[in-house]
Amino acid sequence: MIDFKNVSKWYGTFQVLTDCTTSIKKGEVVVICGPSGSGKSTLIKTINALEPFQAGEITVNGISLHDPKANLPQLRSKVGMVFQNFELFPHLNVTENLTLAQMKVLGRSAAEAKAHGLKYLERVGLMEQKDKFPGQLSGGQQQRVAIARALTMDPIVMLFDEPTSALDPEMVGEVLDVMVKLAQDGMTMCCVTHEMGFARKVSHRVIFMDQGRIVEDCSRDDFFNRPEERSQRAKDFLSKILAH
Repeated sequence: MIDFKNVSKWYGTFQVLTDCTTSIKKGEVVVICGPSGSGKSTLIKTINALEPFQAGEITVNGISLHDPKANLPQLRSKVGMVFQNFELFPHLNVTENLTLAQMKVLGRSAAEAKAHGLKYLERVGLMEQKDKFPGQLSGGQQQRVAIARALTMDPIVMLFDEPTSALDPEMVGEVLDVMVKLAQDGMTMCCVTHEMGFARKVSHRVIFMDQGRIVEDCSRDDFFNRPEERSQRAKDFLSKILAH
């Protein structure tokens, strides 16, 4: 469904992605991990063209992002994105947050959009919050609304950019529970995260990045259970995060 071929990106003279090649199949859950500044978030944001790239090729569901004629708005309407900081509209209540894009982008009627939105609000366990504003919700609840909002667009793939990093520790579990259920339901997912418990539980593959390069791209079992086969950089990373 998603194919990267020799993708490179620069910010001015600084190269943030170097020769990245990988692919993600339909129904696959891929976790991208690595130290801060390794290019993880940049890589995931190239998938829906939030970040342009200067070299290589990216194809998403048959759409070539390197083609200047690519219909990027159409692509983005099919690629769900969940950010670190929720990105909900603070002046709209939960139901309005769930319906706006459906009406504006997909052309659904208000009634249809509301019914679809509330279905996914129920799925993330927050139906009783439907009339509240984002500022009245906890961080974990806001992130679950953000996931529901992405799902209302009927995406072919869901991208998560460190979805739990801005949350209090007590709220991390409620967001990961929703993500685990999505994975179990067969949603294609690409997640930038430091939550190695989540990676071990639901990912099919792990991509480990360092300094803008894909250093490891292997099965979950190979990544966690065969450390002797990993690069020294991945071993160092794993020893630090799994020691506690």
